[in-house]
Amino acid sequence: MPNKNSDITLSARNLKRHFGDHLVINDVSLELRRGEVLGLLGHNGAGKTTTMQMLTGCLLPNSGEIEICGINLLRQPVKAKANLGYLPEIPPLYRELSVNEYLSFAARLRGIKAPTVADALAQTINNCGLETVGKKIIGTLSKGYQQRVGIAQAIIHSPAVIVLDEPTVGLDPAQIREVRTLIRDLGNIHSVVLSTHLLSEVESVCDRVEIMQQGKLIYSDTSEHMRQHANASGFIVVLHNPPSLATLEAINGISHVEPITSTKFRVLHNPQDNPKSTLLSMAEQQGWKLEQLTPLQATLEDVYVRITSQERKDETDLKETSR
Repeated sequence: MPNKNSDITLSARNLKRHFGDHLVINDVSLELRRGEVLGLLGHNGAGKTTTMQMLTGCLLPNSGEIEICGINLLRQPVKAKANLGYLPEIPPLYRELSVNEYLSFAARLRGIKAPTVADALAQTINNCGLETVGKKIIGTLSKGYQQRVGIAQAIIHSPAVIVLDEPTVGLDPAQIREVRTLIRDLGNIHSVVLSTHLLSEVESVCDRVEIMQQGKLIYSDTSEHMRQHANASGFIVVLHNPPSLATLEAINGISHVEPITSTKFRVLHNPQDNPKSTLLSMAEQQGWKLEQLTPLQATLEDVYVRITSQERKDETDLKETSR
């Protein structure tokens, strides 16, 4: 029986996967907590889909352990998968069926008894915003609605864990917003793990992020802490009568000044020594006509580049040391 008292709904330990002689997943371990949305972030080819396929039992790892609600996925796959819903990157839809027909079929496949299929269907249709398309043929629906139907088949049996592989790929901006809202809502009821190469996905829906690169997990933290990881020490300043760059860089604490336009500058300073008040005072005294001073805000893109770049540097240093 699933362990309903544990906060850990999915646990993967030391997963490895080879394709021939090529090691594509290297010692991956992660956990998913109840009521959490976890983002598996990485560039295309980082190993996200292979990891998702192993987490859902569609692909066996060469080594490692996976538990769904305390049930070993490799030893008791049927029991473990009863607590799992999965949306692959290409939704497994029967395009010639209506939405209601397909979801009823998915419910029966998931072991829902005939007398309760109608209730499960109604609840899922409502949760996924499919009320107006229940009788329509899936093949006639927009990509956004087809993606909703794909998510619906993954949650029809109310699983504890939902695994979504690139859930917004190929959607237009309006459809992306709708699907992200749906995922966020699902995270209030279920545990969700989604793979993505989009940093905006992490910002929009994820509580926590794992970064994958070349088959390894290289970073794990909340999306908020990830952003703070690379907070830049500096600001953007607009001076309508600016001095020379040398004069600005001579101000105590300023480490570098980069001109953006003739009047707009990116100013970097030492983290422990903020020269803002000195710059404001000098601008007033010297007539530099300061109009704007805005602190720099790090983006997830900045953080991602720094983390992955550092990982590559560490690997290079290790290879050089071992020679």
